Amino acid sequence: MAGTHTLPELPYAYDALEPYIDEQTMRLHHDKHHLGYVNGLNKAEQGMAEARKSGNFDQIQHLERLAAFHGSGHFNHVMFWNNMCSPNNYSDPSGDLLNQIKKDFDSFDSFKAQFAAAAKAVEGSGWAFLCWQPGGNQLVTLAAENHQKQTQFTAIPVLALDVWEHAYYLKYQNNRGQYVDNFWNIVNWKDVARNFESAQQYKFPVK
Repeated sequence: MAGTHTLPELPYAYDALEPYIDEQTMRLHHDKHHLGYVNGLNKAEQGMAEARKSGNFDQIQHLERLAAFHGSGHFNHVMFWNNMCSPNNYSDPSGDLLNQIKKDFDSFDSFKAQFAAAAKAVEGSGWAFLCWQPGGNQLVTLAAENHQKQTQFTAIPVLALDVWEHAYYLKYQNNRGQYVDNFWNIVNWKDVARNFESAQQYKFPVK
């Protein structure tokens, strides 16, 4: 049903990611910012549903723009929350995921350096992603401005890092680099591996 998205609960306590992400940031980020994207997406979808009923599509460009922004904001955050875990539960990547990372980036350290560089270089607000690109059967890093700009069609995100200022400013102020570097202490590689396994099920018709 259009316009019925809800805010999912965090998969851990608000303070579970400390000392790398503080409880106050998590409460504001999840309860206020993420909720705002859910509400915005619902409003856009409801507007399009009304347009279909009335046959008046004068606002379709505006509504689809809102749906792209808020929808990407909502779905990116769902992945972001699940991509993290308490530092007490951290474990390094392994198995097929680690092998693919080494194949596509030469080494795990090279991947981390490339992903971190992409995250730190985002102009203004945005995200860094590790994606499975089925067209090339490879993992790639991508950066997006806002939630949806400069992404790549068919690329399926498996790891997301939010670099909007509201994700880190209370603790790190303008030091995005330190926030990005500390992210590696709380990555839930088991969740990333599950995403990677699922993403590989999609077969792109042309290489």
